[in-house]
Amino acid sequence: MKKNLITAVLMTIATTVLLGVIYPLIVTGLAQTLFHDKASGQLLQANGKMIGSRIIGQPFVGTGYFHSRPSAAGNGYDAANSGGSNLGPTNQKLIDRVNAEVAADQADNPGVPVPVDLVTTSASGLDPHISPAAAEFQVKRIAKTRGMTEEQVRTLIVQHTKQRQWGFMGEPRVNVLELNLDLDGTSAGK
Repeated sequence: MKKNLITAVLMTIATTVLLGVIYPLIVTGLAQTLFHDKASGQLLQANGKMIGSRIIGQPFVGTGYFHSRPSAAGNGYDAANSGGSNLGPTNQKLIDRVNAEVAADQADNPGVPVPVDLVTTSASGLDPHISPAAAEFQVKRIAKTRGMTEEQVRTLIVQHTKQRQWGFMGEPRVNVLELNLDLDGTSAGK
């Protein structure tokens, strides 16, 4: 019995050190060496200041910016409380919220159908992308606010549209943070 207890304690210590300390350090070291940008959260900086991550959505509310998908994560885009609203399609609270957002969005484009990703949250609440249709829906407002032509804004959307991964996985998407940063750089240079 004593021999089995000593063996169990030594195995627990050995596996804890091996799998809880050494293995994570090796994997982290390799990730930082081989994929530094991805392993560090794909953070973006402008003028030496951290402004966000390519992989975590954030709100943009000004009329001169592309707006992200709504977020149900905590108080909105809260990575510590990632998750959807879990409201079903017949839930009155969800219906009222979506109807209010559709009405607000249609104020900019009367009579134009609002793309679904501008009024519904993603499963994580942190989706950094919108569809090309959602970006196109916002062109008129942004062009007017920024004093740009609609074609200039559309050109930026095309430049930031990523196609399906490997040609068949997912949907085309536009990273809102990267697009807005480019938009700031383009309109500032006018």
